[in-house]
Amino acid sequence: MDPLQAFRLDGRVVIITGATSGLGLGFAHAVSAVGARVVLAGRRAKRLDEVAAELAAAGREVRARPTDVADPDACAALVDFALAEFGQVDGLVNNAGIGDARSALKETPEQFRQVIDVNLNGVFWMAQACAKVMPPGSSIVNVSSVLGLVAPRFPQASYAASKAGVLGLTRDLAQQWSRRRGIRVNALCPGYFLTEMTEAGADLLRENVEVNSMLGRFGTQPELDPALIYLLSSASSYVTGTAMVVDGGMAAL
Repeated sequence: MDPLQAFRLDGRVVIITGATSGLGLGFAHAVSAVGARVVLAGRRAKRLDEVAAELAAAGREVRARPTDVADPDACAALVDFALAEFGQVDGLVNNAGIGDARSALKETPEQFRQVIDVNLNGVFWMAQACAKVMPPGSSIVNVSSVLGLVAPRFPQASYAASKAGVLGLTRDLAQQWSRRRGIRVNALCPGYFLTEMTEAGADLLRENVEVNSMLGRFGTQPELDPALIYLLSSASSYVTGTAMVVDGGMAAL
């Protein structure tokens, strides 16, 4: 068999959260380009419909449903929607996330809880809902961050805590589900990529990346997409419970 065929996702149905912008938007294009039928989720309904229309115009099989991953019932409803539309769920990209730079002394309980609710709790609610219906051979990819591995150079207590929590959650779910259910669970840890979330402070971030990473620059979406496809596909059939770091060498310094 051509080894490249192991990276194809033909016949698989993949749910992608946080799919309306940033890395999630890129993931939607990349995953559908290698054959997956995709179910897109996000909180901005109008933008979600626009992204779905873009993919459909390119000949992709796509459905979309507005979803707040901080709501467990909404996560369960999203999975039910995917089953109703496509009859199966084989992959999950837990990408939805929020966060900004804020002093820990000024971060309110409500602000901290909101980040944890989306970035960590939402990952669990989606993984739990999907695992109940996924067949053996399925794959869950939780999008963490290099900031779950190294100290941020900016004040981001809630974001860093949530992303570190995703790594611990990933290991535990992999332990529970890989052997018993045949569901692999891995984390993807991006470094700094220019997205809606990072562009507001792009100049300061660029200086940080230049000094504190081996490659000294932002990553681009095409440099991250292959790592996601690898973790979703049968090419990584012997990989579970781990974190793949794509950060230009930031965590290694």
